[in-house]
Amino acid sequence: MSVSVPQPGTGGSNSNSNSNSNSNSNGADAGTGISTGTVAGTGTGSGTGISTVTTSIPARLDRLPWSRWHWMIVIGLGTVWILDGLEVTVVGNIAGRLSEEGSGLPISSAQVTGIAAALYVAGACAGALFFGRLTDIFGRKKLFMVTLAVYLAATALTAISFEPWWFFLFRFLTGFGIGGEYAAINSAIDELIPSQYRGRVDIVINGSFWLGAIGGALLSIFALNTHFFPMNIGWRLTFALGVVLGLVILLVRRHVPESPRWLLIHGRTEEAERLVSEVEEQVAADTGRELPPVTQEITIHQRKSIGFGDIARTVFSTYKRRAVLGFSLFIGQAFLYNAITFGFGAILTTFYDVPTSNTGYYFAFIAAGNFLGPLLLGHLFDTVGRRVMISGTYLLSGVLLFGTAWLFDRGSLDATTLTACWCVVLFFASAGASSAYLTVSEIFPMETRAMAIAFFYAIGTAAGGISGPLIFAELTESGVVADTVLAFQIGAGLMCAAGLVAAFLAVRAERRSLEDIARPLSAAHPSTE
Repeated sequence: MSVSVPQPGTGGSNSNSNSNSNSNSNGADAGTGISTGTVAGTGTGSGTGISTVTTSIPARLDRLPWSRWHWMIVIGLGTVWILDGLEVTVVGNIAGRLSEEGSGLPISSAQVTGIAAALYVAGACAGALFFGRLTDIFGRKKLFMVTLAVYLAATALTAISFEPWWFFLFRFLTGFGIGGEYAAINSAIDELIPSQYRGRVDIVINGSFWLGAIGGALLSIFALNTHFFPMNIGWRLTFALGVVLGLVILLVRRHVPESPRWLLIHGRTEEAERLVSEVEEQVAADTGRELPPVTQEITIHQRKSIGFGDIARTVFSTYKRRAVLGFSLFIGQAFLYNAITFGFGAILTTFYDVPTSNTGYYFAFIAAGNFLGPLLLGHLFDTVGRRVMISGTYLLSGVLLFGTAWLFDRGSLDATTLTACWCVVLFFASAGASSAYLTVSEIFPMETRAMAIAFFYAIGTAAGGISGPLIFAELTESGVVADTVLAFQIGAGLMCAAGLVAAFLAVRAERRSLEDIARPLSAAHPSTE
C-alpha cells in the first residue's frame, strides 16, 4: 500500500496509487456538504477488526472550521491546567496557616513546602509515565476520565487530612492524577483540534496554568481570613473548591469523544468513521458553512498495541534530533522558572523588606504576565511559525533575564520594578514553556504520542522539583546579591541554550497534519527523521 499524505514541503498535492481508494473521499455529499471519506483494505472488514485501510479521517478532522464543538473540547479538556495552577499555588499559600496551632493538622511549614511539595512532584512524574503508557494502549477518553477521577478523589481526601502522613499520601496521589492528565489531555487535544488552530490552542491551554495560579492566590487570601472561616476550616475549603471545579469539568468531559485517530489505528474503523461523520454534521450545522473537500488520504496497517521497546526506539533513535529538542526545551524552561519563582518571595523579603503577607500580591502580577504571554502570542505560533516563535521566545526571555540580573546587581531595582522585570521576562518565557508541551505532543508518531509527552513532562517536572531545592533555594535565600544574580544567570543561560537548539532543530509544524509531521508507525511507509 502507498501513503498519499503529502511529504513535508510539498503542500497539499498528493497522488494515491492504491486501487481500492476512490474519488468519493475527495467529494462532498450533495445534500449536506459533508465529506464522506472511504475506508478500503483487506482483513476482516469488521468495525473492530485489524486490517489495512486507506482513509481520509485525519484530513477530514484537520479541515474543519472552528465551531462550538471545538470549544467543548477546549473547556472539557484544557481547563485541567487551571486546576493544576490552583493546586500548586494554594498549597504554597496555606503552608504558614497549616503550621499554626489550631489548624487541625500537626504539620510544619517546612513539611508542606518540602516533603509534601516533593511528593506532589514525584506523583506527577509517576502518574505521567504510568497513565501515558495506558493512554496509548486503551485510548484517550478512558484515561482522561480516570485521571480526573483520581485527582478528584485525592483532592477531596486531602481536604479532610488529620495527620501529616495522610496529607503526604494524598498530595502524592493528587500529583499522580495531574501527571496522568498531562499525557492523556495533550494527546487528545492535538488529535481533535484542526491543524491550523493546534498551535495557538495548545499554547493558551498550557498557559492557563497561570490563570489557576491567580485564582489560587486570591482564593487563599479570602479562605484564610479568620473573619470569614475558622482557622481549621478555611484551608480545607481551598481544596474543596478544586473538587467542585473538577466535577464541573467531569460533566463537560463526558461529551468529549475518543480520538478518531486512535480508533482508526487500533482497528475500530467503523466507530471512527461514524464519529467523524457526526462531528462533521455538527460543525456544518453550527457554522452554516459547507465543508471543503478532502484531498489527502493515508494507508494504515492497523494494530492493537505497540511495545515499549518500539516506542523507545522510535523516540530516541528514529527521532533522536527531535528528542534532543524536547529535552532542551523542557530543561531550559524548568531552570528559568525556578530561578525566578522558587525564591521570589525570599528575594522580595530579604532585599526590599516586603512583608511576607504581601508577597502574594506581587505573585498575582507575575502570574498575570505569565498568562498574558500565551494568550497574546499564541496565534503567532500558527502564523509566523514554530521555529521562529519557539527560538525567539526562549532567546528573548533569557536575554531579558540576563538584563534583569545586571540591573539587580547594580542596585537599580526596587520591589516594584523587579517584579515588572519578572513580568516582562515571563511574558515571553511562558509562551516558550507552553510551546515545549506543544512540541513534544506533535513531533512524534501517534502511537508514541502520550508516552513521549509523559517522558518529557516527567523530565521537566523532575528537573524543576530537584533544581529548585538543591540549587536555587540556597542562592536566592542567602541574602547575598551575587548569589541571586548567579541564580538568574543560570536560568537565563540554559533558556538561551535551549533557544539556540530550537533555532536549528525546531520542526516547522505550523498548519501541518500530525501525520505529515510524523507519520504513524502503522502507516504503510512510516517516516524517518
